[in-house]
Amino acid sequence: MEGTIRIAGTVGESIVDGPGFRYTVFTQGCPHHCPGCHNPQTHDFAGGKDMELDTLLHDMCRNPLVKGVTFSGGEPFCQPEPLYYLAVELKKKGKHLMAYSGYTFEQLMELPDPFVQKLLGQLDLLVDGPFIEAKRNIELRFRGSANQRVLDVPASLAANEPVWAEQYR
Repeated sequence: MEGTIRIAGTVGESIVDGPGFRYTVFTQGCPHHCPGCHNPQTHDFAGGKDMELDTLLHDMCRNPLVKGVTFSGGEPFCQPEPLYYLAVELKKKGKHLMAYSGYTFEQLMELPDPFVQKLLGQLDLLVDGPFIEAKRNIELRFRGSANQRVLDVPASLAANEPVWAEQYR
């Protein structure tokens, strides 16, 4: 697979970035700059490092215990094309895919880049919406503030509106 992606880093074994045992990639660059962000080092689009997609894919798949991959950030939907190509290959390998986004589902559906919707089409779950410090709640599963939603992406795309993944409500 050709191409690169700009990342801040990876976590090869995570149980906090989605259901099950996961690999998490933190993309570099974020336009949202949410006050209180958990990953402020990922905001600068010039930061981080470029990584070959093949190298990243190999790393994501080397541990057979990892059942899913999470695209976090930064803002993953600022690099939807390389993430889409990764997602296609990961789906072929049976991986569960989810992403975090400071954009809402509705905003993502309006973005002009065709790879945004292509990437959404590969995801199982999406945690959408900006982190809002005043709504911070550490008891929520897989999200940091009460305004964020954990969406069932296939159901949301089919309905053309956000559909909660009920088990995470």
